[in-house]
Amino acid sequence: MYNVAAHTCRFLLKRRGKLCVRNREYLPTDTGFVIACSHKGWVDVVALGTAVLPHQIHFMAKKELFNHILTSNVLKKLNAFPVDRSNPGPSSIKTPIKLAKEGHIVGIFPSGTRTEEDVPLKKGAVTIASMAKVPIVPAVYKGPANVKELFSKNPIVISFGNPIYLGEDKLTKNRLAEVSNHLTASIHALEKTAK
Repeated sequence: MYNVAAHTCRFLLKRRGKLCVRNREYLPTDTGFVIACSHKGWVDVVALGTAVLPHQIHFMAKKELFNHILTSNVLKKLNAFPVDRSNPGPSSIKTPIKLAKEGHIVGIFPSGTRTEEDVPLKKGAVTIASMAKVPIVPAVYKGPANVKELFSKNPIVISFGNPIYLGEDKLTKNRLAEVSNHLTASIHALEKTAK
């Protein structure tokens, strides 16, 4: 279901106007990794998924989206897994760590849907990458945020940054803050060039 949906969405996005993927060559090919992407709305989730084809992304999504059995089944078939953002705990990161260790791509939107989620979710992305011993790839989405804006014909741009490798060192509090700041700076730098 994921492949059918992703290829269909890529076709539709290309039909509506320019779809540009920059620096795709930065994506690691020999390991799983975490993609930390800026977040405006549901369109960026779709665009990011099409940008890495033929590879698949396993998306972290708030648990409230899985409350209805039908919606939950569809999301799971689209490689989404639930996370309790209001009460994150060790169990919240078990699934993404396992996926990344197995060589999969884990997609996280560290800006969340609210400004106050920015810092803890960035730290969550760094923690997951560190425990799975995989790199983090910063990414930025520029383009429509909703259905109405999709009709504007404004280009959709997905830009990837250089992978951030955490090494084998223990993830201390200072190291967590350092890498989180590096990730923030990388995303902000990409936002300035993604036009």
